[in-house]
Amino acid sequence: MEENLLKNVHHGLDVPGEILGLVSKEYQYCHYGCDGFDDRGWGCGYRTLQTLCSWIKLRQGEACKQVIPSIGTIQESLVEMEDKLPSFIGTKDWIGSFEVSLVVDFFFDVPCKIIHIRSGEELIDHINVLVEHFKTVGAPVMMGGDTDSSSKGILGVSRDSSDTYLLVLDPHFYGQCNNRGELQNDGWVKWRPLKDFCYDSFYNLCLPQYKER
Repeated sequence: MEENLLKNVHHGLDVPGEILGLVSKEYQYCHYGCDGFDDRGWGCGYRTLQTLCSWIKLRQGEACKQVIPSIGTIQESLVEMEDKLPSFIGTKDWIGSFEVSLVVDFFFDVPCKIIHIRSGEELIDHINVLVEHFKTVGAPVMMGGDTDSSSKGILGVSRDSSDTYLLVLDPHFYGQCNNRGELQNDGWVKWRPLKDFCYDSFYNLCLPQYKER
C-alpha cells in the first residue's frame, strides 16, 4: 500500500490569509480503498488513522520497521487491547478519536492527547492548542464528531480578516489518485472556515504527541 500513496497533498494549495500552524515533514494520503480494500461508507476513521501512522513512520525513517496497519490489523489490535469484543473483527463498525489514540500508541509507542469540544461553535476556543501542536509537534490531527460524524484529518490553521480556517484532509475519496492538483480541485484537501463546521455537533481531536528519540 505505502509505495502507491501520494504525499503532502496540500502542497501548492492557496492559503486564505496567514498560516498560523501547519503540518511539518511528510505524510501519506490514506483514503477509501487505497490498499485495494473497499471500505466506502464506514472506513473513514481507519483511513485518517493510517494517515497519522504514515506521518510517524516517515518521521522515524529507516529505524521504523512497523508498517501502516491495515483495517483488519487495526481491528485485531483493538480486540487485543480489550477495547473491543472479538466480534468486532471483520465488522464495518466505525472508530473515533479515542480508538485512534489507542492504536497509534499500540503500534508506534506514541501517546496522543484527546481534546473534547462540545460544539462547532467552540472550535475557536481551541485554535491556540492546535496552532501550538503544529508548531511543536507537527503531526496531522484526527477529528471526529457525532452529528458531523465524518472523520477527517486536520493539517493546519490559518486566519484572515473574516474567519479562521482549518486545513481539512478528507479520507472519503475513492479511486486512483493521480496527482495532488486533482484532489485539491475536487475539494478532498481544502481550507474550511470554522463557520462551516456544525454548531450542533461535538468534536473530538486526537493529537499525536510525537517526540524525537
